[in-house]
Amino acid sequence: MKRLFFMIVIISLLCTGCGQKTQENGLPKKIRIGTIRVANDKTVADELEIFKEAFAKYDIEVEMIFFDSGTAANIAFGSGAIDFAGMGYTNSVIALSKGINVELVWIHEVLGKSEALVVQKNRDIHGVEDLVGKTIATPFASTSHLSLVKTLELHGITKDQVTLLDMNTVDIVAAWKRGDIDAAYSWEPTLSELKENGNVLITSEDLAKEGITTVNVDLANKDFLEKYPQLAVEYIRALAKAGEIYKKEPNTAIESAAKSLHITPKQAQAQMEGTIWLTPKDQISSKYFGTRKHPGQFLELFYETGVFLEQERKITHIPTKDEIKEFINPIYIEKALEGESYD
Repeated sequence: MKRLFFMIVIISLLCTGCGQKTQENGLPKKIRIGTIRVANDKTVADELEIFKEAFAKYDIEVEMIFFDSGTAANIAFGSGAIDFAGMGYTNSVIALSKGINVELVWIHEVLGKSEALVVQKNRDIHGVEDLVGKTIATPFASTSHLSLVKTLELHGITKDQVTLLDMNTVDIVAAWKRGDIDAAYSWEPTLSELKENGNVLITSEDLAKEGITTVNVDLANKDFLEKYPQLAVEYIRALAKAGEIYKKEPNTAIESAAKSLHITPKQAQAQMEGTIWLTPKDQISSKYFGTRKHPGQFLELFYETGVFLEQERKITHIPTKDEIKEFINPIYIEKALEGESYD
């Protein structure tokens, strides 16, 4: 039934993409924004109607489309059914490898305590080394999957010493409650459900200290970018404004995210404080995107993730560094910072 529902949603999106209409001035009547259910700048921008206000002056409607995974967002991108979408950056590597017509334009957040490896209580698991012989679930090809494999590697555990199961976050919670799995690497909000009767062994914040950084990013349809570059700048400004509100008025941002996701403010706060929100200047620094002329450290991270995904047989082509350099496009952030239009 879940698979049937998923296919109905995707087919609906494909049909929606086919009927995209434009105004007499050539601008689209609607901007379609894909999002995952995470308390971040996009959630805040939506709930506080920052997107709506940004595009109202162009008489453009905003449609928010929720996805359970970056995999679903990539399918929608492949059909031209969405213009922007957030996802874990591992799925952006898959998008590039598969030749989906998109570019990477924004980092939503650096993952920290909002993603973690949790183990069942009373399973005699006190450290990562105790996972040998255990069953662990995570959504494959996700940032959690990458973090889990890297965690095992750091502790000298090979994949044949554990049983890894590919599950979406909802199924992980169900399997956890049944006692079918010993551990899971997952993210909020389902992470909190696991923590209710589980122990946290390691978080993505811990891994970041070991040089293993994971982030959520935003991709944009290249055709959209080429046709409407100014709208891409407006989109980036809206996300930046949401981040600024969180910095200056955290309670406003937290309450808006909670309302959007139908969770408590306490849960939203835990999610948001478990990540690092980058400013536009942070994003185009050498630590992350850098600039078109001088790519930052994120290029190397992206390449290494491609190697990982090829080893996991999730992609058949490891994107080259030249391909990655073209894929990561910080120009809209630069223009947003300059306060210029982009014609």
